[in-house]
Amino acid sequence: MSQKTSLLPHRSPGTAPDGARPAGRNEPPGVVPCGGRRGSGRLSRGAARLTVWYLRVAVCVDLLGAVWVSFGQDLKRHNDGDFFTPHLVAAGFTGALFTAVLAVTMRRRKRAAWLLNLVFGLLVLALYSCVMALLPQFRAHPFNWFSLAVTALFVAALPVARREFTAKGDRSNPKLAAGVALGGLLVATALATLLVTVTNESPVEERSDLGVRLSYALARLVFIAGTDDRVDGIAIPGWVDVFINVTAALLLLLVLWAAFRSRRATDPVSPADEERLRALLERHGERDSLGYFALRRDKSVIFSPSGKAAVTYRVVGGVSLASGDPIGDPEAWPGAIDAWLAEARSHAWVPAVIGAGETAGTVYTRHGLSALELGDEAIVDTGEFTLEGRAMRNVRQAYNRVRRAGYTVRVRRHADIPAEEMTALMRHADAWRDGETERGFSMALGRLGDPADGQCVMVECHDAEGRPRALLSFVPWGRRGLSLDLMRRDREADNGLIEFAVLELIQRSGEVGVGQISLNFAMFRSVFERGAQLGAGPVLRLWRSLLSFFSRWWQIESLYRANAKYRPVWEPRFVLFAKSSELPRIGLASARAEGFLDLPSPPRLLRRTRG
Repeated sequence: MSQKTSLLPHRSPGTAPDGARPAGRNEPPGVVPCGGRRGSGRLSRGAARLTVWYLRVAVCVDLLGAVWVSFGQDLKRHNDGDFFTPHLVAAGFTGALFTAVLAVTMRRRKRAAWLLNLVFGLLVLALYSCVMALLPQFRAHPFNWFSLAVTALFVAALPVARREFTAKGDRSNPKLAAGVALGGLLVATALATLLVTVTNESPVEERSDLGVRLSYALARLVFIAGTDDRVDGIAIPGWVDVFINVTAALLLLLVLWAAFRSRRATDPVSPADEERLRALLERHGERDSLGYFALRRDKSVIFSPSGKAAVTYRVVGGVSLASGDPIGDPEAWPGAIDAWLAEARSHAWVPAVIGAGETAGTVYTRHGLSALELGDEAIVDTGEFTLEGRAMRNVRQAYNRVRRAGYTVRVRRHADIPAEEMTALMRHADAWRDGETERGFSMALGRLGDPADGQCVMVECHDAEGRPRALLSFVPWGRRGLSLDLMRRDREADNGLIEFAVLELIQRSGEVGVGQISLNFAMFRSVFERGAQLGAGPVLRLWRSLLSFFSRWWQIESLYRANAKYRPVWEPRFVLFAKSSELPRIGLASARAEGFLDLPSPPRLLRRTRG
C-alpha cells in the first residue's frame, strides 16, 4: 500500500497547528495586501483598491482615446488651452502603457510603485491647484474642477493606503533602472539622429545642422512628440517619427521593468539548512516520494516557526515555485506555508506549487490556493508485482528478449560505489544526456555522485561484453522506498534497456531493502485513460485528441503508456495557484525550472554581452 497520501492530521477542538491562521483569515495570497499585515483596516484596503481601479480606468480611457479618433480629439481639446484632464488621463498608447505598468505594480502592492505614484500625483495636484488659484480663466470651466477633484481623490487615497504597499523590490533596481535609462537613451538617441539625418528630405541649403537634428531626436524620445510637430530644416517621412516614438515607448517599458522588478531569488539552501532538512526527512520522509528532491541546492528553504516543517522553493520569473509536499511534521505544515506565502507577498512573487500530493494540496487550499490536477505518479509495490499473467505478456517477452541478448544489471547504493567507478558513471551520464541542459526540478536532484547522497541507489545495465549501456539513479523515499531521479542510456544500444533495468530492480528490490518504487510522472493520465473508455463525452475525447497531437513533440501519451506497463498504483499530483489568471505565468516558470525553456533575463543578457 502506497504511503504517498495519509490522513489529515487530527487536532482537538480549540487547538491550531503550528502557525495556523485564525478562523476567518484565509484570504487568498496575492489578494491579501501588506505582506501579511492582517491588522490593516477596511479603510486602508479600500483606499488601495481605489488607487488600483483609478489607474485601470485611466488605462482604458487612454486606449479608447488612441483607437477612437473622435473621442481622442475630445480628450486633446480637454487637455489644451484653458482645460486639463484628470491625472494620467490622455489619449495615446504611450500614456496607456505607462499607466498600465503603474496599475500592475500597484496591484502587486509594490512599495516603489506607491512612492512613484505619490510623488508624481502630488506634483500634478500641486500644478493643478496653482493653476486654478492663480488663473481665473481655468476656474471658469466646470470640467477643470472635476479633474482637480478626481486627481485630489487619487492622491489623498495613497497616504491612507500606505500600509498596504510593502512588497519589496530588488535592492539593485534603482541602479539598474538608471543604467538602462542612460544607456538606452544614448543608444536610442544615436539611432534616431542617424535616421533623421539619412531620411531628411529638406533641401540641402535649408537643412539643419547636427545639433538641431540631435535635439529633434532627443525631444521626440523624451517627450514622445506627435508627428505633426515640425522643425525648420527637418522634413522626414512619417514612419521615422513613428519608429522613434515606438522606440521611446519600449525604452520607457524597459526602464519601468528595471525599476519595479521583483527580487530575483533568495539565498539557496545552506549546509546548515540541508542538515535540518535531512533530519526532517529522516523522521517524516515516508510521507512524500518527492521529499528528497527538496535537497536540491538551487532551491531556497523557509521553515515553520517551530522548525518542524519547511517549504522549499525557487524563484523563477517572479514566481515562487514550490514543489512536492512540505517537509516535516504535517502538524507544522501550516506554519511553514504561512511563512512561505508571507515571503512571497513581501517580494510581490506569485506563489505556486507543482507536484503536490492530495493531503498537502488540501492544506494548501486552506491557505487560499486553488488546486488543479496535473497528472499522476506511478508507484510500484515491489511485493505485489509479478511478470506472470496474460496482461504482462508483452512486458515479459520484451524482458526475456533483452536478457537473452546478454545484458545484465547491477544494483547498489552510491556509498558502495568506488570513487573511480562513480566518476566513470558520471561521464557516461553526461555523454548520454539528450541535449546540453540538465532537465528536472520537481522530480530531479540535479546532481550525481555527491558524497552526501550515499543512500541513493544506482542501477547499471551492461551488455554481453561488460560495457555500460544504461544507468538509472534513485533517491531514497523514507526507509523502504525509492524515487526515480536519473534515467540515461546509450543511444546505440538495443531498445528496451530502461524497462529491463526497472524490472530487474523491482524483482531484486530486497537486495537494497526496498518495498515501493516511484517511477515517472504522467501528465494528464486520467484524460488518456478515461477518454479511451466507452461512453466518454465529446469534450473529454476532444481533450484527449489534443493531448495526443501534442504528444508528437512532448511525449505526454508515450510517457503514460511507458509507466502503465508496470501496472502501478497511480497517485494524483496537483498544481496549486492563487489566481487562475496567473496560470500562464506559472506554466512558463515551471517550464523554465524544469529545463524545457531557457529564457535569459535582460541582466543576464547584459552580462553575456559584457563578457
